[in-house]
This record gives sequence, structure tokens and C-alpha cells, in this order.
Amino acid sequence: MNEQAISRPDGPVQVPPSTEVLLAAEVFDGEPGCIAQARALADRFLARLVAEWLAELGENTRSDLMLAVSELVTNADRYSHGPYLLELEGDARRISVTVYDSSTALPVLHSPDPARLGGHGMEIVVALCDRLTAERVPVGKRIRAEFMLST
Repeated sequence: MNEQAISRPDGPVQVPPSTEVLLAAEVFDGEPGCIAQARALADRFLARLVAEWLAELGENTRSDLMLAVSELVTNADRYSHGPYLLELEGDARRISVTVYDSSTALPVLHSPDPARLGGHGMEIVVALCDRLTAERVPVGKRIRAEFMLST
């Protein structure tokens, strides 16, 4: 005879956080229209994140993320010598926007100065995201902007 005993745990069941994420990536070569293509990729990614992962976007999340994508891709286009990769990763709690490019020069974050012409891209990204990291990698550098979502 085969018997099975099933009991309920005393407290709530602890489910480990999922390691699964939604991922989208595309390589750009710097040709005209790349920034618009990068924004379109980000827009499709956000739509899938909401539909498939039931992510709740805050009032400004979409516009903040789209502006960050524009700034990061523009910088990669302007300062690297070769193709660059845009990678979007997310789940119901967070989204990261990562750009890899061939330049090893890390971005410079200037102090806010409304009189300065140019050089405001990273200042904008820092203001929009919850965390920004930049590091050298074997192919050049990786810049990642992370956004926490409403829960």
C-alpha cells in the first residue's frame, strides 16, 4: 500500500525569487535611424513586459525609460567606433537598459551647469534611473541604467 502524508507549512510558503526575465537585444551599426529603432525596440519591450509579466509602470516610467535609451544609444553612437548593443531586461519589479560599445572611455558625469553646451546626457540618465553603473568589459564598456517599478 502506498501512503502519502501531506501537511501545510505553519507559515506562508516561501517562494524563491524567479531568475527568469524578459530579454530583448539588438545590435546597431550607427546608420541613420538607429536611435529611433532603439526606441521602437524599447517600446515593444515595455508592451510585452506589461502584457506578459503584468508589470505596473509608473506614470513616468515609459517616458523616462525611452529618454534613457535615447541618451545611452546616442552616446554609444557618438563615442564608439563600431557597432553597439542595446539590451533590455526586466520582470514585474525592475527594468535594466544596458548598452555595450567598443570604446573603453567611461562616461564623465559633469556637475549640473545650464550654461554648458552639450555633455548633459549622463546627467539626464542619472536623474531618470534608480541606479547607473559603467564599467570596462573586454569589448569596450557597459553602461547599465536600472529602473525599479511600482509594486
